[in-house]
Amino acid sequence: MGLFKPDLYRSFAIGFAVGAVIVFTALGIDPGRNLASGVAPPAEAAAAQ
Repeated sequence: MGLFKPDLYRSFAIGFAVGAVIVFTALGIDPGRNLASGVAPPAEAAAAQ
């Protein structure tokens, strides 16, 4: 007898997938491209002195 039933893990997996779709839709991120570019601008290093 395990600590949690398999239904709990399945519910977490389904909830995670649905939540990810909602976040991608709300942010307007296409999962096929680089995810970081939709969230934050690319970093640029400062000039060395």
